[in-house]
Amino acid sequence: MSTGGIVLVALAIAIGLVGIIVPILPGGILVIGAIGVWAFVDNTAVAWVVLGVAAALFIASQIIKYTWPVKRMRRADVRTSVLVVGGVAGVVGFFVIPVIGLLIGFVLGVYAAELGIRRDAARAWASTWHALKGVALSVGVELTGALLATVAWVVGVFLTA
Repeated sequence: MSTGGIVLVALAIAIGLVGIIVPILPGGILVIGAIGVWAFVDNTAVAWVVLGVAAALFIASQIIKYTWPVKRMRRADVRTSVLVVGGVAGVVGFFVIPVIGLLIGFVLGVYAAELGIRRDAARAWASTWHALKGVALSVGVELTGALLATVAWVVGVFLTA
């Protein structure tokens, strides 16, 4: 692949990494897609192995992303229905207050749903805090998987250069 192509792939990966932190784009999929394009264009055994390693890291991070935080939130007695309300409120908040409205809407949605269920502001806030920690853990796991896939790609670029 040409230097310009590698720069474009790197740019797509960087946008994907930002997309994980600021959930506007499907960040992890963009990272793996960019590495896939690189492997397809480069078409060497090393490139395909790198894509396989990157994909395995991405899939593992996705599995961990959806199991580990959920297990922690269940132990903290945060209900799935509360998270759904928080998610819907986050989406609404995103359109009302661009970008930061997602976080504000999620927090307010979870807190309001918990307050409606528990009728105790302290317990509602504790559940909201656990939900926020779970979301942060989920983002951290996905970002770690995408960064490890990126490292695999960088190694692959150096090996195929």
